[in-house]
Amino acid sequence: MSLTLFAVYFVACACAGATGAIFSPGAWYESLKKPSWVPPNWLFPVAWSTLYILMSISAARISGLAGENELAVLGLAFWAVQIAVNTLWTPIFFGLRRLGGGMLVLTLLWLSVFATCVLFWSVDWVSGLMFVPYVIWVTVAGALNFSVWRLNPGEKPVTL
Repeated sequence: MSLTLFAVYFVACACAGATGAIFSPGAWYESLKKPSWVPPNWLFPVAWSTLYILMSISAARISGLAGENELAVLGLAFWAVQIAVNTLWTPIFFGLRRLGGGMLVLTLLWLSVFATCVLFWSVDWVSGLMFVPYVIWVTVAGALNFSVWRLNPGEKPVTL
């Protein structure tokens, strides 16, 4: 695995993660009704940091195997899609306060993460395995987004 490739992928992940600092949950999120099973706030940065490291390692491994391998190239294309969609969720959910829009983004994110996982697994099972925690986390995030959306039907989005 190339450390340079790892660094490039990690920078992409860090840019996605930076949206959390720009559009922080704050008092608005704290005031929302949430399900009893919502993870504690401290878990989110720990989970995302771990996932971003695993995502970067797996993409760097696949990049090293890409060459003429169409599945590796397609997997990397889906990696790019999932990190772009990942970047959209925080501004839509926390920035614009669009709970339904966040759900749409999470659905697209889940599909692109799952596709990346399957494609990576078909090229290098270790890289695919490193994406499994991400699939699980996005599944939980989707359930949480859906629950918050349903528990707060009158929540008004930010108007521009």
